[in-house]
Amino acid sequence: MIELDGLVRRYGEREALSDVSLSLAGGQTLVVFGRNGAGKTTLLRVLATLLRPHAGEVEVLGCRLPDDAWQVRGRIGLLGHEPLLYRELTARENLRFHARLHGVGTERVEELLAAVRLVDRAGEPLKTLSRGMVQRVAICRAVLHDPELLLLDEPWVSLDPAARELVWPLIGAGTGPDGRRTRVISSHDPGGGLAEADLVLGLRGGRVALLREAGSVDPSEITELYR
Repeated sequence: MIELDGLVRRYGEREALSDVSLSLAGGQTLVVFGRNGAGKTTLLRVLATLLRPHAGEVEVLGCRLPDDAWQVRGRIGLLGHEPLLYRELTARENLRFHARLHGVGTERVEELLAAVRLVDRAGEPLKTLSRGMVQRVAICRAVLHDPELLLLDEPWVSLDPAARELVWPLIGAGTGPDGRRTRVISSHDPGGGLAEADLVLGLRGGRVALLREAGSVDPSEITELYR
């Protein structure tokens, strides 16, 4: 599903990602750890086709980036730090707008609003909703078109325990039509992140500091990345 070989991404003269290589099979979950500024969000944005790599080879869902980005965008769901929603529109209007972009029927919108228990608030402008509610709407947007690849940048931010239970069937392990959706998740939670991972990537200053199967990684190794 994902093949990276010597990926480099720069901001000006600074390399945010430097010589990152890995392979992720379909249905697996890659969890990315690292301090703020380590390159986690940049990696997700490259995979989402929002940033172009400056060097190296990047293949996502069988498509070479950036040349074939147009073929893969509709097959990816992204949940970033920004919800990618219009604050003046209601939750329902936002989701219906994105549904039209992906050729998805309105019944899917109502199904998701019910799943995250926002039907009663779906007619209110997004700017009037709490941060946790907005995050739930953003999660609905990310999975609206049932993407093959789900990119989640610290997905549990702003969600209380009850809300986490609501969205788990949408973005948690084993989601997707065949129960094997491929996911890439950035996290600061060693225990929770390891529990979700098949493959662990630790970044330090944009470089690979750790890359192993999750079963062979001790939580103390994740903690070390933050020192």
